[in-house]
Amino acid sequence: MSLVRRQVERAMTAWGCAEDDTATAVLISSELATNAIEHAYVPGERFGITLTVTRRDCLIEVADPLPAPPRITSPSLDDEHGRGLNLVATLSEGFGHHRRADGGKTVWARLTLTGAGRSSPPVGGI
Repeated sequence: MSLVRRQVERAMTAWGCAEDDTATAVLISSELATNAIEHAYVPGERFGITLTVTRRDCLIEVADPLPAPPRITSPSLDDEHGRGLNLVATLSEGFGHHRRADGGKTVWARLTLTGAGRSSPPVGGI
C-alpha cells in the first residue's frame, strides 16, 4: 500500500491540493486498495486505482476483478479488521460501487476539497 499512498500524495501535491485534502485522499485510497487486495485478489489479476481531481472534488476509484459488492461491517471492539469502509464512509461525501463490463467492479469515493493552499486548478489524473 505504500506505493498507492506515495503516488496519491505525489499527485495531489503536484496539483496544488491542500495538505488536509491530500491526507484524506491518501487514507481513503489506501483503504480501498487494501480491500481490493484482501477481498478481491485473483492470482494473475491486478487492481487499478484512478484519482481524478477537479476544482471542487476528488474522485478515487479502485477497480478489481471480482463482482461482489463491498460490505460495511460492524466489527467488535476486539476485531483487528473490518473498519476500512466505515472509515471511507465517514471521510468521504459519498462512496459506492458499480460493476464493470469485464465482470469486475469499481469501488469509488468522492471528497469535497477545501481548496486551501491550491494555487491553480489541478489537471490530469493517475
